[in-house]
Amino acid sequence: MSQTAPISNQTKRWQEMDAAHHLHPFTTHKDLAAKGARVITHAEGVYLYDSEGNRLIDGMAGLWCVQVGYGREELAQAGYKALKELSYYNNFFQTTNPYVAELSEKLAEVCPAGIDRFFFANSGSEGNDSAVKIIRYFWNLQGKPNKKLFIARKKAYHGVTMVAASLSGLTHMHPQADLPLPGFHHVDCPDWFAEGGDMTPEEYGLKTARSLEEKILELGAENVAAFVAEPIQGAGGLIIPPKGYWEEIQRICRKYDVLLHVDEVICGFGRTGKWFGSDTFGIEPDMINMAKGLSSGYQPIAAVGLGKRVGDAVFNSDNEWSHGFTYSGHPVAAAVALANLELMQKEKLVEKAGGATGSYFQKKLSELADHPLVGQTRGVGLLGAIELVKDKKNRTKFESDLDAGTRCRNHCFSNGLIMRAIGDTMVLSPPLTITEGEMDELFALARKCIDLTAKDLGVA
Repeated sequence: MSQTAPISNQTKRWQEMDAAHHLHPFTTHKDLAAKGARVITHAEGVYLYDSEGNRLIDGMAGLWCVQVGYGREELAQAGYKALKELSYYNNFFQTTNPYVAELSEKLAEVCPAGIDRFFFANSGSEGNDSAVKIIRYFWNLQGKPNKKLFIARKKAYHGVTMVAASLSGLTHMHPQADLPLPGFHHVDCPDWFAEGGDMTPEEYGLKTARSLEEKILELGAENVAAFVAEPIQGAGGLIIPPKGYWEEIQRICRKYDVLLHVDEVICGFGRTGKWFGSDTFGIEPDMINMAKGLSSGYQPIAAVGLGKRVGDAVFNSDNEWSHGFTYSGHPVAAAVALANLELMQKEKLVEKAGGATGSYFQKKLSELADHPLVGQTRGVGLLGAIELVKDKKNRTKFESDLDAGTRCRNHCFSNGLIMRAIGDTMVLSPPLTITEGEMDELFALARKCIDLTAKDLGVA
């Protein structure tokens, strides 16, 4: 692949249309228009193909979501059948459809113990926005209307609606929309590699967990509604909590009667080697949010899952639950999500991610740790991170204007690999269907691109 090769007239035309009319997520549009967007036209298995015929191995499963790989006929047929039978009807007016009823039962089967009632939305952002409303409503029903403050973590990502972005601890998202909204607070996260200093990961994990207790006491436990967190922080840099962290978080939440809402949008549906990140880390959530892998990205769908305490309160209330979306529980999206979960069970993709596939992925990932540019590799299941550093011994990162991560990401695209850069942290999250041969290809390309980045930066 070459970034300088001439492009076809058809690609140019698509790029012109895109530049003239399409606003992309998280993009500096004038820069993109100047160079032209990459046009992806089709995909199969773990591979994407662009409009110029270039093949890229997708090391990010789309955006952490294509669990079953691309082009699965089973999911296409499920969507086609639903489109023919019931292309749309809403779930207002005391109405349901077969697909969303069956999907709800399937989710109760695979979700963490006790999570068995579900509200459906169209994205993880909508799910977290809905969860905040549910939590506020729950505390009103409990006769505790002052419990309305939310605590999340620095470097957390929970979405982009006004509420979800306020929960998020990625502060670059806030200034453009004058966020966060009132009532949203943030505490330290267990990012030992970047911030742990001379402490052990376990020591730093406990220190950051106890920052939650400090914040609850500062705000007053009678005012704090919930703690919201990802099992593993994804877009914040694949931050994996050390042993003891989640045990301490749960102790604190129970002590002060603070609900624990776990954002499983990235970690859910096999990504960590179990069905949910909560299962991997022994978390007992009051609520969870899920999206992405729920349909393997084939249809927009999300769900908020409620445990017994919150679910019973909402279910048994005499008040109308005044919330919902036109497309909540859309029959086609629900049909595809149901087929996705059944396919994952049939092919034992979760078991493989927690077994042979995940073990091989982690083995290949760890082999990159010997590279002079790599300060650490870390991962769980089919999640992996590679820290690019100036000084391995002291975990010193490059100056920001050198853009080490961006350089590496660009080399990846130019050489047929999609690997995400979060600052100078390179992140991988391939489809759960990836084979050992495909992993060999992926990691060979990753090493090549890290070599090229090291050459750019003058690292021997």
